[in-house]
Amino acid sequence: MADLDAVLHDASEVLTAPAPTAPGIREDAAIAVVDGRIAAVGPTDDVTREYPPENAARAIDANGRAVVPGFVDAHTHALFAGDRADEFAAKLRGKTYQEILAEGGGILRTVRAVRAASDETLLSNLLDHLDTMLAHGTTTVEVKSGYGLDRETELRMLAVIDRADDAHPVDVVPTFMGAHAVPEDRDADDYVDEVIDEQLPAVADQGVAEFCDAFCEADVFTVEQSRRVLEAGRDHGLTPKVHAEEFTRLGGAALAADLGAASADHLLHATEADAQALADAGVTPVLLPGTAFSLGADYADPDTFAAAGAPPALATDFNPNCYSQSMQFAVALGCTAMGMTPADAMVAATNRGAAALNRDDGTGTLAEGAPADLLVLDAPSHVHVPYNFGVNTVERVLKDGRVVHRREGAA
Repeated sequence: MADLDAVLHDASEVLTAPAPTAPGIREDAAIAVVDGRIAAVGPTDDVTREYPPENAARAIDANGRAVVPGFVDAHTHALFAGDRADEFAAKLRGKTYQEILAEGGGILRTVRAVRAASDETLLSNLLDHLDTMLAHGTTTVEVKSGYGLDRETELRMLAVIDRADDAHPVDVVPTFMGAHAVPEDRDADDYVDEVIDEQLPAVADQGVAEFCDAFCEADVFTVEQSRRVLEAGRDHGLTPKVHAEEFTRLGGAALAADLGAASADHLLHATEADAQALADAGVTPVLLPGTAFSLGADYADPDTFAAAGAPPALATDFNPNCYSQSMQFAVALGCTAMGMTPADAMVAATNRGAAALNRDDGTGTLAEGAPADLLVLDAPSHVHVPYNFGVNTVERVLKDGRVVHRREGAA
């Protein structure tokens, strides 16, 4: 079979994750990959009989290790410059996020650093982060702009995100987030007019961004301001996303539901009514436990959303204020801090992450026909991802059936 890309056999288990509430675990299993997609998954004897490993371009003996889908990180701000480690120390001394922002720190500090950085510096930074994400098992990641807050820099950021997607094995999904903060010495309404009248038309002409996001939060953008931006983005062909109910319950979740957004993200202060509205509208809740961890805040309750019929996704929110590129850490927090089962947390970090990015081609699963984006763990079960927290359990990463990362020393 000239088109048989890979056969991975003798896995202790394969987590297929075919549905949000049914992770699907195959024991003593194998996977065959044809033309970059899963052609078969099932018992090793059955799969290897139909797809002999010796006929494959790559034969991989899992040797009793677990195989899971590649992680889909559906919310990051991974393109930035500068360093804000001192702000982390300040938070430990009692300063709040809002106080740091009011003093010119936070997002606005990173905006100044990004504006001053060259495109090559920005690209190098992002590629380094993507390397780390890939090594920890992320095969698809959303990356937002939003550290430009002017037309020129927002376009530069999106162009760099596009270049990184071309240059790196990880699939990079670009989101425009001009409505991330109000620039220094600007009126919020006037800046919203600029986002709508100047930035969005240029972003649409550039043709890189897929989504449009807005930070709907007290002292940032009101529900009505966020609505104006997201509706204008939708008019330009960009699917809405909403930063909602992170520090206060302002109404961002209801806005996401009303707009039919792809996702509503953060949701630390969302209610049962918010969860039901998201479920009824088919909006994927994205929970970001690393943010609560880094802020010392209460965690969102995944059961609220699951009970409403909207099982949540998990993502890292990787940014200078939440400095973790590891979806494994998000899974561990989902279990230990939020009460999710390991299987539910893994589905949230794969299949549900794909739903938050409107990926309906099987991304985030290992079902037949899905892209062959998968991880071989150095462990016999997916449970070891949250169980063995604080270390990297990923031994090997395949993207479209090709080995794109292998832990040093792995066979």
